[in-house]
Amino acid sequence: MSAETETSETLNLTHHFLIAMPGMQDEMFNRSVVYVCEHSDKGALGIIINKPSDITMGKLFDKVDLLLRRDDLHQEPVFQGGPVHTERGFVLHDRIVLDASAGDESAYASTLTIPGGLEMTTSRDVLEALSTGAGPRRVLVSLGYSSWGEGQLESEITENAWLTVNADTQVIFDTPIDQRYDTALGLLGIQPWALSAAAGRA
Repeated sequence: MSAETETSETLNLTHHFLIAMPGMQDEMFNRSVVYVCEHSDKGALGIIINKPSDITMGKLFDKVDLLLRRDDLHQEPVFQGGPVHTERGFVLHDRIVLDASAGDESAYASTLTIPGGLEMTTSRDVLEALSTGAGPRRVLVSLGYSSWGEGQLESEITENAWLTVNADTQVIFDTPIDQRYDTALGLLGIQPWALSAAAGRA
């Protein structure tokens, strides 16, 4: 146990998926796939990518007084990203750089650049860009996010609450929502039925 704890200090799960094990009791996280946007020795932050809410993108834009001029997004669901700040929007999207020659500055005001090519934006300007028919091609919008304090995620992984795997952005943006859990498991070469059996013996 102590050896695992010592090595966990160097663990960095940024741009990884957390896949909930079958024993996860928390309803929010049961059968969830979380995309980790940031992970350091201070804690972790992520977005659940397979728990749609009953709000569509079209309805969300109506609520914030914007007209959504992206037909491909109108009926897309807004996701339940986690239990923290559920009144705030978080937009996971392809990287948009203002001017490549000027460096790596994001096109949007409040943006976390995630090593691996994605960005997470919390400022309204990304919604305004989408409302004009522009903006990032691939987006996932959530209300709320998931967070872990210092050492908390490492502890949960040690307790077999989560499996981890390098993230594949196709799972986030292109895989049907009801297939994302099984597809994420497939990245580890695991079938869902085998996982259930293993959990039963544990």
